[in-house]
Amino acid sequence: MKQIRLLVCGLFAMVGALASAQTTLDLPTARKLALENNKELAIGALEKDVAYNTRKAAETNYLPKVSGTAGYMHLGKSISLLNNEQKKLLNTAGTSLTSGLTGTLQNYSQQIAAIIAQYPDLAPLVSQATTALGTVGTTLNSVGHDVVNAFSSDAHDYAGAAILLTQPLYMGGKIRAYDKITHYSEELADQKLRGSEQEVILEVDQAYWQLVSLTNKKVLATSYRDMLKKLDDDVNKMIREGVATKATELQVSVKLNEAEMMLTKVDNGLVLSRMLLAQLCGLPIDTELHAAEESNLDLSVPHEDVEADTQTALANRPELCQLETAVNIYKEKVNITRADFLPQLAALGGYAISNPNLYNGFSKKFSGNWGIGLTLKVPIWNWGEGKYKVRAAKAEADMAAYRLDDIREKIELQVAQESFRVNEANKQYRLAVKNLEQADENLRIANLGYREGVITMTDVLQAQTAWLQAHSDKIDAEINILITRATLRKALGTLKCD
Repeated sequence: MKQIRLLVCGLFAMVGALASAQTTLDLPTARKLALENNKELAIGALEKDVAYNTRKAAETNYLPKVSGTAGYMHLGKSISLLNNEQKKLLNTAGTSLTSGLTGTLQNYSQQIAAIIAQYPDLAPLVSQATTALGTVGTTLNSVGHDVVNAFSSDAHDYAGAAILLTQPLYMGGKIRAYDKITHYSEELADQKLRGSEQEVILEVDQAYWQLVSLTNKKVLATSYRDMLKKLDDDVNKMIREGVATKATELQVSVKLNEAEMMLTKVDNGLVLSRMLLAQLCGLPIDTELHAAEESNLDLSVPHEDVEADTQTALANRPELCQLETAVNIYKEKVNITRADFLPQLAALGGYAISNPNLYNGFSKKFSGNWGIGLTLKVPIWNWGEGKYKVRAAKAEADMAAYRLDDIREKIELQVAQESFRVNEANKQYRLAVKNLEQADENLRIANLGYREGVITMTDVLQAQTAWLQAHSDKIDAEINILITRATLRKALGTLKCD
């Protein structure tokens, strides 16, 4: 039996020597590489960055905003402050006046003639007045024309610019609610990233220990094949000596072929396991990866029983933290929906310039003016729209709360199940160790009895098969303990890179 153990140890040492020339990773290094190269985690980090910048942007809503605007327009018609009737009246104001006065004078022509006959000296004065009346009419027509031109802009090009400052005073609580949502969203992105990291770590652990398991089973299968080869050689010698039959040699050959097939399957599994671990670590899939624990004949595994610690899980599970944050977000969405139907007050201030302008009559040059004021928006009647929208938002918040309670119950169940699996793995490990000791002793006795001629070849082959199964079960039990404990830590939310 010592020779068998020395052979197995030697094979492990040879594998360790070969692995040292390749890429060898321990579990913390494999986890670190996976976290650094995982694309989903890179996306999660960017989502966290998006949430951070969104939060910073939301904080600016408390501050006044300054905006500027400018414009230019060419019009086909110019602006006139007078209509066509007014223009006509002003252009003919003198003519209308003189016509009216002339008509009046004609009505009083007999009286005027009597006065002139009585006072002949007034005749030149009346003649001068009549002449002056025609001059006044012409002058008034000219003035009216000038007035019409003054009130006609003859401007087809308009340009203007303005700077406006807006300071929200009361928006119904929308700004504060949106600010809280962005804080929760940043926390949500952080918890999502933490959950994704734990998923990646668990995947790496499973792939890593699977590789260790297959490596150990390859050494075990190689040792089993070598035992059968030696047994086959011994049987052939015994056949030549006439103390064994061909049937016995065929029994050994069948088992040897089975061992070769088993070794081939293990080799194929190793290739696939190395590919998987390389892919998880962000390395080329053809990288010859080796686990640092491959050379260990007996893995040092904890096998103490555990208790279901649901309080730790409820405090640390990222999924639960995400749902709690989601509930808070939905509550703030209720406030945002309600704010749309509350009064909104803001202060305004700004300065505007335009060309042409009316600040000093009509002027074709740039001039501006400043102003300050308040704007108030008060919803009056919306046919119950606000009430229905608020009810819908509250229903969504209640749905999120129910999902939170459901996940909390499922997490409690999951922690209990994973704790049970760890304890079951511990039981299987203790049984595997006990079976291994019995299988080693059984094989020793079988080999000794066969050499003494008191045990048949069939018994020896059965003992070897039992020895192989016992060693394989022990390896499976050790790996199962390591994987179930990693799964339990993930269920508790405490699985970390180190």
